[in-house]
Amino acid sequence: MFHIVRAIPASAEPPIHLSPAAELAERVLLPGDPQRALAIAQAHLIEPRMFNTRRGLWGYTGRTGGGRAVTVQATGMGGPSAAIVAEELIDLGARTLVRTGTCGAIDPELALGELVVVEAALAADGTSRALGVDGRVGADPGLTAALAAAAGRSPAVVASTDLFYDHRGGLEEEWRAAGAVAVEMEAAAVLAVAARRGVRAGCLLLVSDQVADGDRTRLAQEELEQGGVRLGEVALRALADDDLTAG
Repeated sequence: MFHIVRAIPASAEPPIHLSPAAELAERVLLPGDPQRALAIAQAHLIEPRMFNTRRGLWGYTGRTGGGRAVTVQATGMGGPSAAIVAEELIDLGARTLVRTGTCGAIDPELALGELVVVEAALAADGTSRALGVDGRVGADPGLTAALAAAAGRSPAVVASTDLFYDHRGGLEEEWRAAGAVAVEMEAAAVLAVAARRGVRAGCLLLVSDQVADGDRTRLAQEELEQGGVRLGEVALRALADDDLTAG
């Protein structure tokens, strides 16, 4: 069973960027978008309590229908923001992090709305490289296996970058040559922080865009919102299955 929600000790050094207003679960989902955090919490947690509002990074703690404690905390956009949130959650007691975000497909066989389970992220961003990543950073194997089983998808490599609107040519070909099927902005940073701090981290992504030669095709907003809720559903199922064998 999941560890119970833990209260933030009164004697603990307060975080600089998060302002906990509720207890923290050891298992945390990390969507980038605060609206997605709210949607996941409303759809999948019983009586979620607001965990954080500071800097517009909404977070919620509650329990699943099976009674398992989970926190859903938005990271904002990009590696620097995601790394700050991950560091402070770990300081507060988080021990398993799952990024539940979106990505742009650079593999033409990936369709809009598909799920991508990340086994490793290419460090094409400054944050993960500043954290010491040379080349790529891997996700926790056991957690990745649980996400893959829950999603019904084989794990894949993605590229993490700093730019959403990137006008540099040739990058998609370079990333594909390195094995990446999609590009996003936060996975490498989250995985790098987790590796440095000795906690488990995984990543589950929704294909929100198809990117090819500077052109972008994007999911309709309603489908994007529904996909965000589905990310939470699959990630929570994986955490439940993973917990059966995790120490």
